[in-house]
Amino acid sequence: MGILVLVFVFVSLAQHGAAQGPESCNHGGGLCRVGTCIPGEFLAQYCFEPIILCCRSLSPATTES
Repeated sequence: MGILVLVFVFVSLAQHGAAQGPESCNHGGGLCRVGTCIPGEFLAQYCFEPIILCCRSLSPATTES
């Protein structure tokens, strides 16, 4: 019974709103986070709306050569 509830919750989250999913977030350079983004990041989109956010860094990553 617990597994059915878990599957139902996952399906509900995946179909809710304009969630893009973790693949889209990771491809865009973001990280999926539960609750809120950490300081230095902004909400770019939702991985699973409204709980799991896609957060991206405020400043572009720099690479040293």
